[in-house]
Amino acid sequence: MRRTFMGDLRWSDVTPHAAFLNRRQLIAGAAALGFAGPAAAKLSYGPSVFSTDEKPNTLEEIASYNNFYEFGTDKRDPAAHAAALTTDPWSVKIDGMVDKPGDYDLADVLSGVALEERIYRLRCVEAWAMVVPWIGFQLSDLLARVGVQPSAKYVAFETIVRPEEMEGQKSPILEWPYREGLRIDEAMHPLTILATGLYGEELPKQNGAPLRLVVPWKYGFKSIKSVVRISLTDRQPETTWNMLQPSEYGFYSNVNPEVDHPRWSQASERRVGEGLFAGRHPTMKFNGYGDQVASLYAGQDLAKDY
Repeated sequence: MRRTFMGDLRWSDVTPHAAFLNRRQLIAGAAALGFAGPAAAKLSYGPSVFSTDEKPNTLEEIASYNNFYEFGTDKRDPAAHAAALTTDPWSVKIDGMVDKPGDYDLADVLSGVALEERIYRLRCVEAWAMVVPWIGFQLSDLLARVGVQPSAKYVAFETIVRPEEMEGQKSPILEWPYREGLRIDEAMHPLTILATGLYGEELPKQNGAPLRLVVPWKYGFKSIKSVVRISLTDRQPETTWNMLQPSEYGFYSNVNPEVDHPRWSQASERRVGEGLFAGRHPTMKFNGYGDQVASLYAGQDLAKDY
């Protein structure tokens, strides 16, 4: 069933560029979501209470060093091959334990949300880290609009499958589609966003265009790219790397210097852009977001729930 939040705009009519958003009025679908009237997508620039004060990596560094196995296993493969991906039109299926399931155009998803620039640290499990100025909105805003049913305990995500456009999907290196998941309280946390851009422009394809998850206190592979399905469920969903190697990749995947990967230490990290010969930095638990998220895991053994 096709559900809409708004009129017949394509997602490309709602680019994250500030000047464009400020003059483009998005008309919300009152019947679909019970809104009282029109809503506009607005982009807030300036310091965010959620942003790190660390210096962001350059756009070139962010767009050229990527893990996106759908385009290949080398860090440079996504930038080389992602141009083949068609991102407009784009729709997202929202289903499971929600009040308003349906297939939503991306423009519908963006209608009425408050886009914001947030500078987040993102850390790869391979002990590399970078700082990215994302443009996005809180996942909780979208979930509230579709109505999360009380029995829902988890949120599952899937990436698009298009082997004719995504070179890496021609190989069985992973079980496609790429899958990820969060516990409902993690999904509803204000740090968790769906990103549509970075550095004030729409999201590069190699970085997960047109819509990707960003969960800054977890390892980067949890921040699933090119999302086409969001499902609410009462069971812990299967996730790609946990399915492939459960001894190495847990469901939670919180950044934790006290829990080593079986093949390397996670106690220190390198910063993308500093080079191989630069000094390493101590890894911060929860990637430095412990004050905001540690309470989510009170009473859990994080060496077991890794």
